[in-house]
Amino acid sequence: MKKVMGFWRCWGLVVGIMIGNGIFMLPAVLAPFGKMSLLGWVLAGFGTIFIALMFGLLAKRNSKLGGPYAYTRAAFGDLTGFFIGWGYWVGVITAVAAASLAVTGYLGFFFPEITQKPLYSAIISLFFIWLVTGVNISGVKESSTFQLVTSLFKILPFFIIAAGGLFIGESSDVATAAPKGEATFQNISEMVMIIMWAYIGVEAVTLPSDNTISPQKNIPKALIVGTLSVMTVYLLISYGVMELVPMDTLASSTSPIADAGSVIFGPWGAGLVAIFALVSIISNLNANIFIVGVMPQAMSQDQIFPKYFCRLNHAGVPAVAIVFSGVLASILVVMNFSEGLIGAFKTLILLSTLATMLPYVTSSLAELMMQKKEHSIYNKRKWSSFVIAAVALIFSVFALIGSGMMIALQGTVLIAAGLPFYYWSKTRANEVLVNS
Repeated sequence: MKKVMGFWRCWGLVVGIMIGNGIFMLPAVLAPFGKMSLLGWVLAGFGTIFIALMFGLLAKRNSKLGGPYAYTRAAFGDLTGFFIGWGYWVGVITAVAAASLAVTGYLGFFFPEITQKPLYSAIISLFFIWLVTGVNISGVKESSTFQLVTSLFKILPFFIIAAGGLFIGESSDVATAAPKGEATFQNISEMVMIIMWAYIGVEAVTLPSDNTISPQKNIPKALIVGTLSVMTVYLLISYGVMELVPMDTLASSTSPIADAGSVIFGPWGAGLVAIFALVSIISNLNANIFIVGVMPQAMSQDQIFPKYFCRLNHAGVPAVAIVFSGVLASILVVMNFSEGLIGAFKTLILLSTLATMLPYVTSSLAELMMQKKEHSIYNKRKWSSFVIAAVALIFSVFALIGSGMMIALQGTVLIAAGLPFYYWSKTRANEVLVNS
């Protein structure tokens, strides 16, 4: 298949998957933290820059299909690689489910009964999962082009909200205290963990390396430029929303950006912002579905996952993996609606972030191990590479602490659930080797 992803399509994937439902929903989840959440955005942003730099080092060394999974497997072997690949896949599937909930939340701005009745919310969420899945099965060029266009389109409303917050917002309405009244280590860690949901996806551009033009050049460049673009937008929009929407309203809102828009322009302006939000979240949903099939495809090619997951359709897309992922995401949507839309969204994003942060940890360790093997860790000219990987590792562990015991337990169960697939695939691969 012809490679179609140059720098701008790679940039579109980074921005598209990072700027999605997170920034449109997190102002409501972060409302109890008040303006302290701005500190969280900065800490998470700088941590993400180091993670992006770390993945850039790995991509320059050897761009492989599967990104974090491939790097972990190369450094630590099949079993560890499988755990990371499986966990990452579960994380992306959970992200697909969360994005579909966010689409439903913003549709509720136009049709309030959707968010008031769980059955309607579930049906609409499932509809969008399968609509976007259909787009991605049609081919890489189509889905990546859609991604670039929607990524460019969705940035505009953020600057409108940021400007409104700066010039007409009321700072006196913004609470500054943490939920427990003080900026403790656990509170800051939890806040960063929640915010990392909005930054998760920086590594996504390393996954489809087989479709990337000059991956050693374009992937690191897209990682850095995309992360800086996203960090700037997040800080501006987060400040703007807090200045425009009272905290008690913000904490219960299912469409906080649209609520901020209504303060600036009135009802028609809020509707316009909600439309932009829907485009942005659908763009994010597309980006997640775009990469959701890559991980099982990579593991299947390495014979540690069932072989039919690496089968490509006529458009060169792992359709079986994408469709199966859509089924699992649909199940997650149905299972979590008993908590209400905001409750279900928070649970899903914490699970997804946990499953994605673990590959950040192992990828950082893989980079440090490769540096040690190359003896570059002792080379003063390569010292910056060591610092990048070490900071990425420390930050990732710090963010993981904020997930809490219950989410960590649920995540452990989800990751451990993949073991039967691993041993079954390895047994089948050994049988084929013996018979041959």
